[in-house]
Amino acid sequence: EKKRHMGDTKHFCPVSLKENFVLYPGLYEHAAKYREKMYYFSTSEYRDKFLKNPEEYVAHNEPIQAPPLRVCLLGTHGAGKTTCARQIADKLGIFHIQFEEYLQELILPKTKQKVGPNFGEEPEEDDNKMQILSQELDNFSQTMTKTETEKSKQEVELTDEEAAIKANLMHNEALPPEVLDNIVLDWWRKEPFRSTGFILDGFPRTLDEAQYLSERGLCPDVAVYIQVEESDILDRLFPPRLKKWKERQYKKMEKKKKLKDLKAKIRV
Repeated sequence: EKKRHMGDTKHFCPVSLKENFVLYPGLYEHAAKYREKMYYFSTSEYRDKFLKNPEEYVAHNEPIQAPPLRVCLLGTHGAGKTTCARQIADKLGIFHIQFEEYLQELILPKTKQKVGPNFGEEPEEDDNKMQILSQELDNFSQTMTKTETEKSKQEVELTDEEAAIKANLMHNEALPPEVLDNIVLDWWRKEPFRSTGFILDGFPRTLDEAQYLSERGLCPDVAVYIQVEESDILDRLFPPRLKKWKERQYKKMEKKKKLKDLKAKIRV
């Protein structure tokens, strides 16, 4: 009986749906009656906005269109989020957004390489020494080389937003709300994401980020948490990381050997 007298958007806020294209559950304390139907709103401000011009938010000749599917896929690093997200996105025909990868792409034009604990590389000091020694040994002209060396040593200046993103990737520092606004809002409110839907892989990662979504009225339709045994994650991540570590150690030893040989030639 109650459902029969509910408004076109049922228990979801009609103003959030109309203005933000988001299914945001309404609250009983923010209810209003219009044409013998009950409507529920996410905030009292939205209720007042509805009452000023209700015809803007109710169905007329056709049913109100529901937004596409939006999924947040959560889980610890190595749980298999990205693998699952790709399969789900392909099956449902929605976008797959890997959050940390997206952050990397935003600063990659400046950093030239991915940053963070998982992308650490050996210092290039040995390479620079070998380059200098090789120049001395072969008696090359210094002009061109000095220019290239100076360019390589120059630090690229990052904007405040880019610096915040880099700090988040490297040291897990929280992203300010204004930075998240420039990234996350578009996925809910702008095309092509707005009409297609998406699966957001790895966001929100913290309580603050979850509260950010709530404060902005960005409600996912589904939030899935992948729980995996620690031993399974270790079995999955340890072998490839050990392999990379061994490769880096081998390269480091090779560099040291070349550097030693160049020094020996110069002495001669």
